Amino acid sequence: MCILFIAVQQHPQYPLIIAANRDEFHNRPTLQSNFWQKHPQLLAGKDLKAGGTWMGITKGGKLSALTNVRDPQKVMPDATTRGELVTHYLLSDVHKTDYLKTLRRTKDNYNGYNLLFGEWNNLWVYNNHTDKMNKLSNGVFGLSNADLDSPWPKINQGVAQLKAHSQQNGPIETDKLFDILLNQTQSSDELLPQTGVPIEWERKLSSVFIQSEEYGTRSATLLLVDNQHKVTWLEHTFNPQGKNVQQQHFEFQLN
Repeated sequence: MCILFIAVQQHPQYPLIIAANRDEFHNRPTLQSNFWQKHPQLLAGKDLKAGGTWMGITKGGKLSALTNVRDPQKVMPDATTRGELVTHYLLSDVHKTDYLKTLRRTKDNYNGYNLLFGEWNNLWVYNNHTDKMNKLSNGVFGLSNADLDSPWPKINQGVAQLKAHSQQNGPIETDKLFDILLNQTQSSDELLPQTGVPIEWERKLSSVFIQSEEYGTRSATLLLVDNQHKVTWLEHTFNPQGKNVQQQHFEFQLN
């Protein structure tokens, strides 16, 4: 499960800003973000258990990211790994219109997901539970473990914070963007969504940054594209105690 905050055409210098957390079990083997050896045009992390990824961008400007839809009553233990949806799109020449047809044809093969995909300046979100496609026009969006912009407290909070920062005329302060992703404020019980997990887990999962010994936020990533089409990718990696143990920084020009 992950969370994404996306600002499209909100900052005068950066037409795209994405702030994202990857939440996962700490014992799941993972490679931090890098350009893949066999696919040097792709910048992404890698799930070493299933081989896919949760977020990536190519040097040609294709972008994709994944969040799980939390619905334990519909979980299929033998479902196809959702991480392949990101890599299949990023590593193929398929147009997003054709890829949408593939997503709809295969939607029942996967547990619930939202897939953000498209060119960096023309992004869409597909939800396989609702079979709905949404275009991200100008604005700020939040995507977690339900529908796009579901009014969960942590979504509302992160969207408001990213909107306020993006609409300032000054330079981007990446430390403040990371602060959005590091927020451990949990919702009060009366505001918690009811997604089918025990109340203790609803509380733990209600914060943007999740910290527990077995499951939590593994990485926080900022993806910025400026007016000159230069990509900046910053990533912080965390251990089960929520400590920042590694930092990654990549910059490149889109083709």
